[in-house]
Amino acid sequence: MPRLQSCPAWRPGAVAAALAALLAGGLPAAQAQTQAQPAAQGRVQVTELARGLEHPWSLAFLPDGGMLVTERPGRLRRLDAAGTLSAPLAGVPKVHAQGQGGLLDVVLSPGFRRDRLVYLSYAEADAEGDRSGTAVGRGRLSDDASRLEDFTVIFRQQPKLSSGQHYGGRMVFGRDGLLFVSLGENNRRPTAQDLDKLQGKIVRIKPDGTVPAGNPFAGRAGARAEIWTYGMRNPQGMALNPWTGELWEHEHGPRGGDEVNIIRAGRNYGWPLATYGINYSGFAIPEARGDTLPGGQGPLYWWKKSPAISGMAFYDSGRYPEWQGSLFIGALAEQALIRLQLKDGKDIVAEERLLHDLGARIRDVRQGPDGGVYVLTDAGDGALLRLAPARGQGDGT
Repeated sequence: MPRLQSCPAWRPGAVAAALAALLAGGLPAAQAQTQAQPAAQGRVQVTELARGLEHPWSLAFLPDGGMLVTERPGRLRRLDAAGTLSAPLAGVPKVHAQGQGGLLDVVLSPGFRRDRLVYLSYAEADAEGDRSGTAVGRGRLSDDASRLEDFTVIFRQQPKLSSGQHYGGRMVFGRDGLLFVSLGENNRRPTAQDLDKLQGKIVRIKPDGTVPAGNPFAGRAGARAEIWTYGMRNPQGMALNPWTGELWEHEHGPRGGDEVNIIRAGRNYGWPLATYGINYSGFAIPEARGDTLPGGQGPLYWWKKSPAISGMAFYDSGRYPEWQGSLFIGALAEQALIRLQLKDGKDIVAEERLLHDLGARIRDVRQGPDGGVYVLTDAGDGALLRLAPARGQGDGT
């Protein structure tokens, strides 16, 4: 049965001025927006659709009303339209399920109705099993949806440097059909600035993994042609803004400094040379020169205390007008769903916490075809939940 969750008190803050300058591409990080103003409180209706998922990481909606859900240990499951959870699908690649690694994101091909291609991102070990990195592959979902056929790796993060941390792994298809993939810096900070390495980057590739024309570093000596942006830490949220068409991303800071970014080709987002956070030891990041990097791209929005953010979804459905113009972000450490209210599709003007009463780490969030908001809780007994604003009884929500 659905249940209601109350929202906790809003956290007050201040909205920075001159956001238009940032969106034009020139605002320094020191003027980025943080701790948006409170808005009216509300309650949310929660319906549990599935339980018993082992650390689910991502979901994708199928045209038949079902969903695909990844579990980090290496399983891909299907939840059909009737709510039945399948056995693990065959044909999924072997994953490196250690530390933060495992099976990560799942997205459907833009032409899925025709080609039935499913894309997976995951942690992949090197030949010795000592180091790992993020990989992306695709396979065809069988007609009975029981397996992925002809799974092929199309992209590998090189070199493999992770010992179990900071894989990134989110995937988004652009409106032109090209694929963006977010890549963590594998907890090896300086690599985020190295253009000959794929750590701490967002890359842009074709659906078959080849490099498209127009990437900003293509043809540059000593740089990987796949790179779209660099200077990222551990980006675990990424989505296309439906109102502006821009790619938005968020990433974990260290101790403080989680941030939301608007992604623009060729830009340096600063890590580890610029950050609002400090080391977990309480000391400064050794490489940091401050919170602003001259010539770099500062965040649109950041948190002084890290919620540990994961998953991102814009809400543009007319189903629930009170959520129209929102950006939803999962929070792991804070165990909440963050709702950022946008003005004109670009300025963050309010911040709300939902689901705090659940005491659950929120790993992923998606807008469903029905206008509902769907979240995955990160636990050994993880759940898939559907959310709606709580209204008066008998209104059909």
